[in-house]
Amino acid sequence: MNWKLIIKVIGVLLSIEAGLMAVCMVVGYFYGDCYYPFVWPTLITCGVSLLCRLLSNKAPSTMSRKDGYLVVTLSWIAFSVAGMFPFMLSGALPDVASAFFETMSGFTSTGATVIDDCDAQPHSILMWRSLSQWIGGIGIIFFTIAILPAFGVGEVKLFAAEATGPMHNKVHPRISVTAKWIGTVYLMLTALCITSLMICGMDAFDAVNYSLVTTATGGFGTHSALLHEAFNSPAIEYVLSFFMFISGVNYTLIYYTILKGHIRRFFQNAELRCFILIFISVTLLCTITLVYHRIDWDQSMVNEQWSMIELSFRESLFTVLSLQTTTGLATCDYTTWPLMLIPCLLFVMFAGACSGSTSGGFKCVRWSIIFRLTRNELKRILHPRAVLPVRMNGAVVSPQVIHTLFAFVALFTGSLFAGAFVLALTGVSPNAPLNVFDYEDAFGLAMASLSNVGPAMAYYGPTHSWAILTPEAKWICSALMLIGRLEIFPVLILFTRSFWRK
Repeated sequence: MNWKLIIKVIGVLLSIEAGLMAVCMVVGYFYGDCYYPFVWPTLITCGVSLLCRLLSNKAPSTMSRKDGYLVVTLSWIAFSVAGMFPFMLSGALPDVASAFFETMSGFTSTGATVIDDCDAQPHSILMWRSLSQWIGGIGIIFFTIAILPAFGVGEVKLFAAEATGPMHNKVHPRISVTAKWIGTVYLMLTALCITSLMICGMDAFDAVNYSLVTTATGGFGTHSALLHEAFNSPAIEYVLSFFMFISGVNYTLIYYTILKGHIRRFFQNAELRCFILIFISVTLLCTITLVYHRIDWDQSMVNEQWSMIELSFRESLFTVLSLQTTTGLATCDYTTWPLMLIPCLLFVMFAGACSGSTSGGFKCVRWSIIFRLTRNELKRILHPRAVLPVRMNGAVVSPQVIHTLFAFVALFTGSLFAGAFVLALTGVSPNAPLNVFDYEDAFGLAMASLSNVGPAMAYYGPTHSWAILTPEAKWICSALMLIGRLEIFPVLILFTRSFWRK
C-alpha cells in the first residue's frame, strides 16, 4: 500500500474542505450572526493538510487500484470528521453522533437531517450544509481529479473507485479533462438554477442554497417548513423540478447535448428513456389517484377542477422527481397520501436516476440491463441455441459488467435488509413520541440512507427530522449513507482479507 501517496491525496482534499469552511466563515461575518465556529476548524484542517503534505514528501505518483479504493473511502470519512466540528462548536448539534450524521448526510448528498429547526440556525451553518452537499454531489474525488495531476497524482484509479454505475463513460481520454468538462456543466447548472430562482422571487441567500442542494440532488434546505409553506410559489416548484430532472441525467450525456449539440444522442439514450418512463408513469399514477382520493381539498378547490388537477400534478411531479433523483426536497407531506401510492414512492426511492449523475439509488442503467437480460432469457427458452447478446445504446454489455451487476444486486439487497434489521434493534431515544418506530420505519430509514434519498416514510418523512434516533442508529445510518454513495464495493472491499495481502 502506497501510504505516502494516500496521505498526499487526503491532504489535498482537506485543503479544499478548509477553503469551503473559510467561505462559510466569510458568510457568517457578512451576515453578522455566527462565524467563530469555523475559525478553529479551518485553521486545524489547514494544519492537518500541511502536515499530510510534509509527511508525503517525495511520494511516488503511481497509484494502484487498492490505493484508489482506500483513498475514496478515507476521503469521505476524513471530510465528515473535519466537517462535524462547526456543528458542535456552534451548538447546533452538541453530540458527536449527531454532528457526524449531519456531515455525512451532507457529503453523501443524502439530505437526512437531525436539526429540528433550520430557521433558527445562523447563515454560516446553513451555507456549510449546502456546500457540503454541493461538493459531495459531484463527488469529492471526481471533482478533485481535475487538479490532482498538478500534484503528480495519477487519477484513473480514483475515477474507477468513485464513479457511479456499472459502466463509466468518458468525454476525453484523459480523466482530468473529463472532470473539468463535467465540472463546467455542474457550475453552469448551478448558476442557471440560482438565476432562475431569483427571477421567481426567491432572495439571494435562499436561491444560492437551494440551487447548491438541488444540483447536488441533496435536499438540505434553509427552512424546516415544506417548500409550499415557505415560499408559496408554483413557479419556484416547477423550476426546482426541472433542475432536479436535469441533475438526475448522466452528466456525460448533458455534456454531449449542451456543449456538443448532439440532441439526437440525448433522446436515444436507453438509460435516460428508462428514467423518463419511470418518473412519468409514477407521476401520472400519483396525479390521478390524488385527484380522486384526496380528502384535504377545501371547497374553493373543489369548485375549480383545473386547480385540483394542477396542484395534484405539481405535487406528484415534484415528489416523484425528488425521491427518484434522491434530492429529498418536499412541497407536501407525501406520507399522508393514499396508502396505495406508498409502494410506488418506495419504488422510485429504490430505482434512482441515471448513472454518472449526482443522484443515488439503484440507477436506471441497471434496470435497463436487467430488463434486457430478462427479455433475452425468455427468448432463449423458445430458442435454446440462439446467441442473444445484451446491448445498451448499440454496444454489447460485457459479461464482466453483468457479473458485477448481479453482485451489486445481492450486496445492495443484503445491505438494505441487514441495515433495517440492525436499526430495528437500536430503537429511538426514550423521550421520543410513542408509536414512531417499528420494523417498517427501520426499513424506510435503511432505504432512505442506502439510496441517499433523505426523507423516509411515516414519522421520518419530510415534516420531521431524525433527531429522535439513538446515537447507535445515527452511526448505522451514517455507515449506510457512505456505502450507498460509493455503491458498496469500494467500502466493503476494505474488509476483505485479499485486499490487505501483498
